[in-house]
Amino acid sequence: MKTFPLRVLAPERTFFDGACTSLTVPSIDGMYGLMAQHEDIVLAIVPGKLALRDADGVEQIAAVSEGVLKMEHGEALVLVDTIERPEEIDLHRAEEMAAEARAELKAKRSAQEQAIANARIARAISRIHVKHDGK
Repeated sequence: MKTFPLRVLAPERTFFDGACTSLTVPSIDGMYGLMAQHEDIVLAIVPGKLALRDADGVEQIAAVSEGVLKMEHGEALVLVDTIERPEEIDLHRAEEMAAEARAELKAKRSAQEQAIANARIARAISRIHVKHDGK
């Protein structure tokens, strides 16, 4: 299978830097997949599950927060605010974060506070799903 260069970066670390055969990221319109020779694109990433298959055929998954994907001239770059492998996720803490954010949402606050609470819920849920998928 053909490969393409991919870099997945967060402020605190490089998650992946190498050749891969496929990449799937969460977007506003659902999951978006890329393979070698994909057309150039810039795409907003939303909280969810990132999955890639490296050149050896090994799948790697992670929970990501907001970010951006750029595919240009056959090379992909993913920049996200946070990224965690399943083994790095504290399931209990993620469940607590989701419950706290849901309580904030019910507290009838401003539109901005509701948007922040919704974003926190989305991040927590993506972490929970990735933790379960990674087992």
